[in-house]
Amino acid sequence: MFSILKSPSILKKFLLINLIIFIIIGLFTIIYLKNIEPNLIKNKSDNHFKIISNTIGHINRLNINFQKKEINSFLTSTRFLFQSLDRVIFYDNNFQLIGDTDSLDLDARSFSRSLTITEQSIGDLEKKNNNKNKKKNNNEKPNFKIKDLLVKYKNSKSYGETKSFGQKYNNNFYVFTVKNFNKDEKNIGYIIISEISNEIRTAINERKNFILRTAFIAGLVLLVFSFVLNKYFLKPIKNLVDYTKSIKEKENSHNYLKKFIKRKDEIGQLSKSLNVMTEDLYKRINIAETFSTDLVHEIRNPLASLKSASEIIAETEDSKKRLKLINIISHDVERIERLITDYSQMLKDEAILSREKMKKINITSIVRSVVDDFNGIANSKNNIKVRFNIIPKDENEIYIIGLENRIEQILANLLDNSISFSPPNSEINVSLIKNKDLIIMRVEDQGMGFSEKNTNKIFERFYSNRPEKFGEHSGLGLNIVKNLVEVHGGSIIASNKSEEKGAKVDINFPTAGVN
Repeated sequence: MFSILKSPSILKKFLLINLIIFIIIGLFTIIYLKNIEPNLIKNKSDNHFKIISNTIGHINRLNINFQKKEINSFLTSTRFLFQSLDRVIFYDNNFQLIGDTDSLDLDARSFSRSLTITEQSIGDLEKKNNNKNKKKNNNEKPNFKIKDLLVKYKNSKSYGETKSFGQKYNNNFYVFTVKNFNKDEKNIGYIIISEISNEIRTAINERKNFILRTAFIAGLVLLVFSFVLNKYFLKPIKNLVDYTKSIKEKENSHNYLKKFIKRKDEIGQLSKSLNVMTEDLYKRINIAETFSTDLVHEIRNPLASLKSASEIIAETEDSKKRLKLINIISHDVERIERLITDYSQMLKDEAILSREKMKKINITSIVRSVVDDFNGIANSKNNIKVRFNIIPKDENEIYIIGLENRIEQILANLLDNSISFSPPNSEINVSLIKNKDLIIMRVEDQGMGFSEKNTNKIFERFYSNRPEKFGEHSGLGLNIVKNLVEVHGGSIIASNKSEEKGAKVDINFPTAGVN
């Protein structure tokens, strides 16, 4: 039992606890059933106690001897005492019958003083005789067993007190009340009241049947509930545990959740969530592996250049060539440092994104603040102006679900990229366009535009199309922008402006409504 309680199986614990409760209820039921009969007998025999007490009082007052003739005479003269009883029996000290109301035929009509003669049909007389014979037959066995009852009473601790017993004879249930009769401190006989009390047996049987039916139904409910609990809850939970173990052990785990994902209850939702989390985890692992591979590849080129330059510089005595090689080494070191710095920042951003919680934010105020900051930067670089427009113009507050600092980072990276490609004295336009279901953040410049036929390439890691500034950029800026946009549930599209020269980048965010 204790081993089951220590078992990690919820089903085993559940069944054991229910079994213990069922056993406890069963024990209390048995105790209750055992106490039903004595209580019912006691309630039934309360009247017997009073009649026996009155009978003993009359016998003492009339100074009647415990002999057959005097007891029969007493029963006849005091028959009104026993009208409500089935049978009253007197025994002497040797257990010999000396008086019996049945033998005197104390019918209720014989108690009446009325001399009115009631005519009876032959059918009534036959019915009366049959009832007498039936009553006589029913009382044959009790006569034989009453002596045993007296012996049991005499040897019991209740000897000397009025005691009631319940006995079953001839398919009838009898209540016997016994009291010994003392005279001059000497026992001279016994008084017994016998009454058929089938209602007690009926009440006991009804309670037993009710309790047994209840126990059976409770056991059946417990069995069905255990089956349902195991099939629809415990077994799916075990499969979810096996699923997590399979992920840990790098096994094929899809089969564990396949049949639960279709469920629409909490188990189905949990299975879907675990499946999405697992897929996202594998996606992050693949991204990290790919990113690490790309980073190693990108670092390998400046390292090769750095190694070659360091080997040549040791053998070169020309000061101009040495200075050129030193510049190459310095450039390669800066490039490696920039790659590592940007890569480290990207990992930090991903870690922060996994912990930060998105909320409803006013994107209008965020964009206006970033534009104001970059106007100072752009003006100091070739007198470039950054303008901000809202479409429609009366929309002063536009809301999305997102992270404020990440929206700032998206726009800052785009503006930094646009400024680097914009000619002097040009303009960069930042627009917020509110549609029915989308918020579009658009950045347009007046530079040369994209030379790539497939503009999606510019969002790839380490991609850079700056031959004149090779090595000054890590090629991660636009890739970071794309990742942040996708985290916000949006999309990013790069294209060339159709009517004039320049590049255009549209970011589509789902709207969160107006506050």
